[in-house]
Amino acid sequence: MNLKYIAIDGVIGVGKTTLTNMLAETYTGSTVFEIVEENPFLADFYRDPKRYAFQTQLFFLLSRYRQQQEMLQQDLFSSVLVADYLFAKDKIFAHLTLEDRELVLYDKILVSLEKEIVKPDLVIYLKSSPARLMANIATRGRSFEKNMSAEYIESLNRSYNQFFNVYKETPLLVINATELDFVQNTDDYNFILKQIEDLSCS
Repeated sequence: MNLKYIAIDGVIGVGKTTLTNMLAETYTGSTVFEIVEENPFLADFYRDPKRYAFQTQLFFLLSRYRQQQEMLQQDLFSSVLVADYLFAKDKIFAHLTLEDRELVLYDKILVSLEKEIVKPDLVIYLKSSPARLMANIATRGRSFEKNMSAEYIESLNRSYNQFFNVYKETPLLVINATELDFVQNTDDYNFILKQIEDLSCS
């Protein structure tokens, strides 16, 4: 398997962005990061999810689509590209937060957009326990995440696990990061690299 485009995904706080940077450095590649802070509805969503779910979701969908279109303008085969999100995961949040009528409209928009999306050569799903995720979120101290509840993280964690349990669109590597510290522990990071190498050679 020739890995030119790797997408990393997982629940908020699992370490996607950090691992993206580390892999890009290891493979001398480039990065694409999900635009989170620019979403003007995000803080309102964490405070009042029902009221702001659709606006938040639609902003993320269109923002991710715009990024994917910009990627098409690049030569994806000149070097390794590592992204800290998978476009297809957008529907996880939609099905978790949107009401039925909103979901129907969202699905119609998604179907028209995802036809033009480039699929990764490899998707890495970083999974972790809700307790570890909440600890990581608290440590990084982002203001717009301060109202995030443990119940929301638990439900999101379940939804991610369900999504990736049946995910078949691309090669998938699942890594349980609950007990890993791939930032401070070289052995943990090398373990991830070995998993990627083994999968790419299979």
